[in-house]
Amino acid sequence: KKKLKISGRELSSIPVQVFGLDELQVLEMSPERESCLRYRMELLPREISRLRNLTCLYVDSNNLKKIPAEIGTLSHLERLTLSNNNLSSLPPEMGTLQRLHSLHLANNSLTELPATLCQLRSLTFLDVSDNKIGTIPSTIRHLEKLETLLLLFNSLESLPEEVCLLRNLRTLWLGNNHLRSLPASFGELVNLDWGYNYCSCNFEGNPLESPPPEVCSRGPEEIRDYFLSFRRT
Repeated sequence: KKKLKISGRELSSIPVQVFGLDELQVLEMSPERESCLRYRMELLPREISRLRNLTCLYVDSNNLKKIPAEIGTLSHLERLTLSNNNLSSLPPEMGTLQRLHSLHLANNSLTELPATLCQLRSLTFLDVSDNKIGTIPSTIRHLEKLETLLLLFNSLESLPEEVCLLRNLRTLWLGNNHLRSLPASFGELVNLDWGYNYCSCNFEGNPLESPPPEVCSRGPEEIRDYFLSFRRT
């Protein structure tokens, strides 16, 4: 089989035979419905390393507190969902997943954006919303292909200038943090959509006092209109 979905009682005690399916490409191990939440995985088995052909691994909405170092052996992995768990850290071995382009980490207990993630040069989508992240490392500049970065509901008080080097960013959500200012070169993120129908950059819920003049002077006209309306509200 190329795709396998495990739920119910089987999820809390994964049959060892699963890890013998070395041709498996997609593995889903997330509770389907609220009624299944009593059957949740507390530990991602180290045997996951046997599934060397996995491209997609879905393990969101479990009770995971730790990800084994063996995750780094899944060299073909392109999509990984770890949202809605109890993770406070990630293994450095995740930095070896050089084909990973989509990573979901929302609603965990991360206090900082792990530096190991900044090694994932192929990453285009990163969701770390609803954590406790207070700092972003300057090495985030290495995520040159990143198009979507979701940082809502964290504890950010500032953004490093290096965020402004992510010129492929099209969506950047920063709502409900503690931001009082933005980097001076923020307006150079010209691929953000500042239209009225859909704004891909979100600041609501921040004590943003006044963006630096460079933010409004370097960007398109829409960025100035956005901040004018933002200040009025």
